[in-house]
Amino acid sequence: MTTFTNPNEDTRIAQGSQVALHFSVSLENGIEIDNTRSYPEPVSLVIGDGNLLEGFENALIGLRAGDRRTVHLPPEDAFGPWNPENVQSFDTVQFVKAGDTTPEIGTMMEFQDKGGGTLAGVVKAVNDDKVEVDFNHPLAGRNVVFEVEIAKVTPAGVSGVKLG
Repeated sequence: MTTFTNPNEDTRIAQGSQVALHFSVSLENGIEIDNTRSYPEPVSLVIGDGNLLEGFENALIGLRAGDRRTVHLPPEDAFGPWNPENVQSFDTVQFVKAGDTTPEIGTMMEFQDKGGGTLAGVVKAVNDDKVEVDFNHPLAGRNVVFEVEIAKVTPAGVSGVKLG
């Protein structure tokens, strides 16, 4: 059975709401990291489903269709603090044995983790015997600016929005 609702100004974002929105994420200096405004349709997500960082979701709670918000998020509410324990050194010879050339600083590489998954790291330093790789998120430790415009809000448990 499909349940429909008529959206109105009281339809506000809450846990479980389906939300259609446009957003951008920038560094405090104005450098844009991501932007959905060029997409033909707003992106859609469910609040609490894990597809959006918790700090970004919290900024959406209580908003309704047509609302715009700009939020300045510290690292702990965005991509997390930079953790020095996520920087690891590898013997340069490990890259040569694998058939790779010695990596260059700034190169993003994929590594296999203990569970068999892949983990991205950025080469931070290279010398004759060691290669230093940073496995922190590239935006870890950075303050970000999250700008959002809400296009549509469908309450939790409702399958569709009746228009007109």
